[in-house]
Amino acid sequence: GAAVYSITLAAAEAAARAENKPLFRLLLPQGPYFLPYPLGNVIGGGKHAGAGAPDIQEFLTCPIGAKNIQDAIAANFFVHREARKRLEQKDPSFTGGKGDEGAWAPRLKNEDVLEVLSDVIATVSQSLGFEIRLGIDFAASSFWDEKLRVYVYKGAGMKLSQEQQVEYVTRLVEKYKPIYIEDPLHEEDFDGFKELTRRLKGVYVTGDDLFATNSQRLAKGAEMGAGNASILKLNQAGGLGDGLIFSKRAQEYGFAIITSHRSGDTPDAHISHVAVATNSKMLKSGIVGGERVAKLNELLRIDEELKGCKMASIAV
Repeated sequence: GAAVYSITLAAAEAAARAENKPLFRLLLPQGPYFLPYPLGNVIGGGKHAGAGAPDIQEFLTCPIGAKNIQDAIAANFFVHREARKRLEQKDPSFTGGKGDEGAWAPRLKNEDVLEVLSDVIATVSQSLGFEIRLGIDFAASSFWDEKLRVYVYKGAGMKLSQEQQVEYVTRLVEKYKPIYIEDPLHEEDFDGFKELTRRLKGVYVTGDDLFATNSQRLAKGAEMGAGNASILKLNQAGGLGDGLIFSKRAQEYGFAIITSHRSGDTPDAHISHVAVATNSKMLKSGIVGGERVAKLNELLRIDEELKGCKMASIAV
């Protein structure tokens, strides 16, 4: 899959250079063009952060009130920096350790992290004068026990049935008001996603493992009403064209597209062009680290190419 993706991307990049145009214009010749909001991983847990970290995999921020990409990127930097200070206050033993996407990896429980990050977001939002919202990537498949049919939160000492997990996610959303949740249930639980989508209004209920950038799985979700947004990971789809077909299908179904980096990523920045070409609402890009910043810098270059570009419309 990685080889197929690399070859098709190289062909597209060669075509763009031959025509002396940036890749996003080749993929979407007529526009309109909008820049995705950077969805930044601030605090990490689960398999990304090691023993002692929160059970939930990613605690993210999305600066939905920013009027331009410069302010949006800066907002996530400010949140990341302020989060460290608050984590040190919450846990004096915290030494600034990070997970594999540059997110802080404290030894705290899930809801302790949500309290800290919610407070940080409120502070930075007030300072900058625009709204920043929380995002949560549960990565629930990673702690779903298929034999016992429960979600095992080792750090929190909980074992939740499917119904209890739906209630738990609902309670967290009602309390902390995230704009975005990802994989709140395991990768085969279309029924649970349907129930959460019915319950949660004003939230991108996003499938990553659920859809796996697969058009057939997305069609099933759309038919059932399971989710209203999907992650786009190009090397999951196969070739670049497969990913573009997937994004087109998602838009036809009324699903928001969230283009995403990968954990073991490189400084390659082509997904920034893909995010613009697919009218993605957000780009899951990380905040710090060269392989993450490369994507953000490319969004700045695209903004310069377009001589200032509107941000995507965030309406759930």
